[in-house]
Amino acid sequence: MRTQGRVRVVSHKAIVRFSPGHPEAAASLGAWYRVTRRADWGSVADGRAVFPNADRVGDQYVFNIARNRYRPIAEINFRYRCVFIRDILTHAEHDRGRWQS
Repeated sequence: MRTQGRVRVVSHKAIVRFSPGHPEAAASLGAWYRVTRRADWGSVADGRAVFPNADRVGDQYVFNIARNRYRPIAEINFRYRCVFIRDILTHAEHDRGRWQS
């Protein structure tokens, strides 16, 4: 069991797949990934200190990046310091509720 250290971000592939269709999001998603990967989150409070606009919805966290235009959606296991990117949506896709299905 991992008890401390950096966060492991699973599914960087989601960023790679999303970016070609949304080239203006690539830099912001890359920055979000790098910050998240270097984080040492052991609790919700630790994550909110870095991303105060992240919202918890059920067992997932919705991050607002690039001036709220894009929304990475992730499951976070704070005990094991693991972030699993479930999806990345535009603001409009998120508002239509596509991610909740």
